[in-house]
Amino acid sequence: MAAAQGSSVVPSSAKVDFLKLQNGSDIRGVAVGGVEGEPVNLTEPVTEAIASAFAAWLLNKKKADGWRRLRISVGHDSRISAHKLQDAVTLGITTAGHDVLQFGLASTPAMFNSTLTEDEINHCPVDGAIMITASHLPYNRNGLKFFTSAGGLNKADIKDILERASRIYEDSSHGSTQELEQASKGEVSNVDYMSIYASDLVKAVRKSAGNKEKPLEGLHIVVDAGNGAGGFFVDKVLKPLGAITTGSQFLEPDGMFPNHIPNPEDKTAMKAITQAVADNKADLGIIFDTDVDRSAAVDSSGRELNRNRLIALMSAIVLEEHPGTTIVTDSVTSDGLTTFIENKLGGKHHRFKRGYKNVIDEAIRLNTIGEESHLAMETSGHGALKENHWLDDGAYLMVKLLNKLAAARILNPNVGSKVLTDLVEGLEEASVTVEIRLKIDQNHADLKGGSFRDYGEAVLKHLENAISKDEYLCKAPKNYEGVRVSGYGGWFLLRLSLHDPVLPLNIEAPSKDDAIKLGLAVLTAVSEFPALDITALNKFLQQ
Repeated sequence: MAAAQGSSVVPSSAKVDFLKLQNGSDIRGVAVGGVEGEPVNLTEPVTEAIASAFAAWLLNKKKADGWRRLRISVGHDSRISAHKLQDAVTLGITTAGHDVLQFGLASTPAMFNSTLTEDEINHCPVDGAIMITASHLPYNRNGLKFFTSAGGLNKADIKDILERASRIYEDSSHGSTQELEQASKGEVSNVDYMSIYASDLVKAVRKSAGNKEKPLEGLHIVVDAGNGAGGFFVDKVLKPLGAITTGSQFLEPDGMFPNHIPNPEDKTAMKAITQAVADNKADLGIIFDTDVDRSAAVDSSGRELNRNRLIALMSAIVLEEHPGTTIVTDSVTSDGLTTFIENKLGGKHHRFKRGYKNVIDEAIRLNTIGEESHLAMETSGHGALKENHWLDDGAYLMVKLLNKLAAARILNPNVGSKVLTDLVEGLEEASVTVEIRLKIDQNHADLKGGSFRDYGEAVLKHLENAISKDEYLCKAPKNYEGVRVSGYGGWFLLRLSLHDPVLPLNIEAPSKDDAIKLGLAVLTAVSEFPALDITALNKFLQQ
């Protein structure tokens, strides 16, 4: 162990609006300059103050008798600002007198796991964990995610930490660091935690195959890590299980993301992994986002297993293990998915709000009131299981697929990804799927000085009233976000974005004509709101 370098928490006097860095249950900002109109606001001094604030918040949360040293793990994805922010986080924590375990390149789920792992040699479990990431956002962005053994922090926690950080930042700029200066410095250790985390994934697959050492032997599986943090999955998970991994691509971390955005929702990214499967005649393709909390797959025929299909596949696996359980999803899942979960699989589909934390928290809530739920999943690729501490772990999701493959290969050594594809047989899928973003002009006179949120709510209320008078449209009987309506063989959902002055409109329909009819119903209602930019909707309707 070595003492951390540095002595002051934040050597800066610039005024910073810390609350603007909040992005739901994460912190995100601009960490690298050079992009016009995007000034750096997640600086090293700001990051240092946030880390120090997290330590103070955590100490308060632990309700310790008096002051005690905490152990906090710190990891990062492949972003170019990762190392300087890791140093800032380390300094903020150690200057406050607490110890840091530096994991280096890591996945977000691994950081949470470090709060649970019993491993005295590697100083685990830790009291709290910080992941430095901004998921799939551009190279100049970065951010922080925080964990305790209870899971990821919520919005109120993040607000509390940012308010504490603001005070720490202000105090330090006025020289009020005496208390911190008197505290003994924390220590820093380097730990290869990703090897520990990966070995647990390997054990899970072996267990599902009757403890066979190499249950994936002969299977050809390619991985696309998008130059993020997911490259470990090849050498530390698939190879020990016996899989052939030639043709895996973009495994080297590169924060400029030169090949494609590491995002299972991105069409270019999905095309890249589909092409890799075809080129290598692979049995399965796996793709991760930057920090590996989201994932998707491609079968041997090139069929994408993402969005509604991945939820359907995971639902099939979970409902085999827990018959009748409730599957919680975000608000933009399809009507076909509901039919599949409830009519084919015998489960219950509980469609909730957008936001992976919203979906996870709702599943946890249902369990507390006696409604059994074992899977919470978003169309974005965030998926959390009760058996895995409700952690949205992209690697663990893929391990659930590998478990299925490994178990099937005991009965038939020649079985490939068809065993997975067969599980989603019968899922009805719309021919037309589109998302159109209607922006609210906050400077428009029609807002009359009010908030975009109030304006958006007024748009939704007006749409709801208009729909009630249309005999061809039917409002969803149960809906937790926006206005969801069925009609013309399809459906639409208009909702207010969680953070931005935008009303996203999702439409799914069996044909372009039906999609246009649904779009026209929305257009007729929202045209009365001049601050709403309907250009994108008009463009869709005129195609």
